[in-house]
Amino acid sequence: MFRAILKLVSLSVIFWLPQAQAVTTTVSAARIWPAQDYTRMTLESRHAIHYNMFSLSNPERLVIDLDNVRPDKILNNLPKLVNSNDPYIRSVRVGRFKPGVVRLVLDLKAEVKPQLFVLKPVAEYGYRLVLDVYPEQPVDPLMALLNNLPGAASTPATGNQSPSSASDKQSPDTSQPPAPPGIHARTLIIAIDAGHGGEDSGARGRHGSLEKNVTLAIARKVKTLIDREPNMRGVMIRDGDYFIPLMGRVAKARKANADLFVSIHADAFINSKARGSSVFALSEHGATSAAARWLAKNENEADLIGGVNISEKDPYLARTLLDLSQTATINDSMKLAKFVLNKLGDINRLHRGHVEQAGFAVLKSPDIPSILVETAFISNPSEERRLDDPRYQAKVAHAIVSGIDRYFAQNPPLSKPRIAQN
Repeated sequence: MFRAILKLVSLSVIFWLPQAQAVTTTVSAARIWPAQDYTRMTLESRHAIHYNMFSLSNPERLVIDLDNVRPDKILNNLPKLVNSNDPYIRSVRVGRFKPGVVRLVLDLKAEVKPQLFVLKPVAEYGYRLVLDVYPEQPVDPLMALLNNLPGAASTPATGNQSPSSASDKQSPDTSQPPAPPGIHARTLIIAIDAGHGGEDSGARGRHGSLEKNVTLAIARKVKTLIDREPNMRGVMIRDGDYFIPLMGRVAKARKANADLFVSIHADAFINSKARGSSVFALSEHGATSAAARWLAKNENEADLIGGVNISEKDPYLARTLLDLSQTATINDSMKLAKFVLNKLGDINRLHRGHVEQAGFAVLKSPDIPSILVETAFISNPSEERRLDDPRYQAKVAHAIVSGIDRYFAQNPPLSKPRIAQN
């Protein structure tokens, strides 16, 4: 009798467990980040969302079934978040497919390569179900650049512009820097990386400024000045409010066959009195200071905040991290960093009087001299106000480009074929 009761209780537990695990959740936030590179849709919730995705053709659609999700105002409002200028998503429909299942149907503008994955809670975010909609044929930054050269048809490949950065495209109020001598043999490509973006807002100032907006504003001004230079063109790694993984930034610069890579940031520190500009290069042998190590750790966590599908193998990872001939590239990076740091010293106090080094993932291109510019401390209220000022942004941009000019004047570029990296 006792064994029969025990068996009955055991069976009850077995049948009860799956039901206990099927927790009903609601979507607490929904976001869509359209860009030329790809469009990201994020559904945030308290519990992880279980899903099933498949595609349909003629017309092209993506269907996503969400298990044990309660349809609410936020989820039902998802169709209103689709931008008419979205390159890949035409519209979204939301409805109850069957009891316990909500179905999303995304009407597409073209054939795509979707990735759907779950991110665990990090920073201020809960669980996130992330859909990345990539084009069937990835955007080629080198071809986009060639299309915008003088005499070519204008087909700019830029991401969407957030309302908070609508003034970022104003031309800086600066005079055109003099062209350095001896660089007229070919067009030099400068990769301009606006730090953070999309889900990853970067550091926040006390008055609400977001690092991702400041860096994009300065990066656009840098490109404006570079494009004025004879035989020099800028390639924006990010030209809108969207997220790009750190290794993806390196890969995009290499695809554009860039001669230099400049990553732009706005520093933050636990002490709001910290101030000044800094320039960093990659280190092969550890950070040059505890502060540099701390900063590199923070910047390298951008992938955790922005959200990377860890199940997807990055084809550029081995090529960028396992190259054994990086010493020469780092030496050139140090030369570039010193010139830029000296120019920044003309417009702002320097946090340290020398270039520092640390293991920044975004600087790990084996064949492109790369630097990371911390323009000022956004965590310092007075410097935050300066970073929000278009006039100061223009001065920073001018200092960066002047440093680049000085670098090429003393280090004439070698011949380099205009072939995109695979």
